[in-house]
Amino acid sequence: MSDPKESLQAKRSPNDSLATLVSTDLLRRIEGNELTPGSRLPSERELMARYGVSRTVVREAISSLRSSGRVATQQGRGAFVLATTGLMVRKLPLTTERATSRQTHLHLLEVRNAVEAEAAAIAARRRTDKEMRAIEQARESLSIALDGGGNLRRKDVDFHLAIARATHNAYFEDVFGALLQLRADRPLRRTDSLQARKKRVQIIRTEHLMIVQAIERQDPDAARSAMQLHLSNSAHRAAALFDAADAGKEPEASAENGDEH
Repeated sequence: MSDPKESLQAKRSPNDSLATLVSTDLLRRIEGNELTPGSRLPSERELMARYGVSRTVVREAISSLRSSGRVATQQGRGAFVLATTGLMVRKLPLTTERATSRQTHLHLLEVRNAVEAEAAAIAARRRTDKEMRAIEQARESLSIALDGGGNLRRKDVDFHLAIARATHNAYFEDVFGALLQLRADRPLRRTDSLQARKKRVQIIRTEHLMIVQAIERQDPDAARSAMQLHLSNSAHRAAALFDAADAGKEPEASAENGDEH
């Protein structure tokens, strides 16, 4: 029998995220009755080992299946396969490939702003001390990644997912997980000066810190505003990249940069 990790990599295209590939393979196994209705999905650790991916990738994949009505999760027990019904589940119309265009990329950020701003406000009201530590740790890891010390896109996902989980409302994690399936790696490479980059990174760090500080002091209005500011500024930064590319000032697309919000 072939190694699932090898087949996963073989199927991967530049616009596919690992979470998309994992959720697609799990869906294939569900529809092929390898995983039957009522059965429990393998544990996170087992899925990590099977596919050779991180815990965050596994959680994104399960969130996607949950948002499409294929699995349900139970606290402390795991995820269980749901029986299909005659009800058609409406799928989001975008694909990762289409999300690389200027319009769809910015539209996606608009939706994220609407969802994540409220999630930040709710997280500020409900977060536990343990969740606050997880959010702060995710921010610190993201700050290191901004300087090239790690997978930037992955650390960005970890940060926003930590906030979603602190809402104690699984639907926020579901919706964010579904939106992440649409988000492609940043399609453009930056070519600005080292000084300009340092300035931009410092602004992004400040935006992240404002979000975390508002959640820490349990100020919902400030947390909402800080997240709105961060994602609005992200949209402006993305728009500038696309505009520069249209003007012929940027080199060809690269899938290696991740997201630099």
